[in-house]
Amino acid sequence: MADVIFFEKPGCGGNARQKALLEQAGHRVLARDLLSEPWTPQTLRPFFGDRPVADWFNRAAPAVKSGEVVPESMDEAAALEAMVERPLLIRRPLMQVGDRRDCGFETDRVDAWIGLGGSAPAQKMEGCLRPDMPPCPKP
Repeated sequence: MADVIFFEKPGCGGNARQKALLEQAGHRVLARDLLSEPWTPQTLRPFFGDRPVADWFNRAAPAVKSGEVVPESMDEAAALEAMVERPLLIRRPLMQVGDRRDCGFETDRVDAWIGLGGSAPAQKMEGCLRPDMPPCPKP
């Protein structure tokens, strides 16, 4: 199985579910704090691959939800600058296995990449599953 470097927001229930799923599939999860990592545009950019810039963003980030940050209106350089300055804008989790990096937790994509051992749930694994719950703890 794989050693997965897993950049998370500490205390995030969604990230906890994702890590548990990876561990259940036999992977070793090496959790890191996404918010305290000293990101630069050069270290952050590889996690997004060929995804459109708008897909790099955490849609639940307060600045995105309020309309202060509009991902569709940003180019690559502006998006990276904003994310380095405000890591809450980064779509979580960021994961690395070997030299490959990715963002978000789309179960089909993760399963095709490193395998989820037939344990991939039918339910969505990104974002908060209970919108009636209070937001994740702030850093």
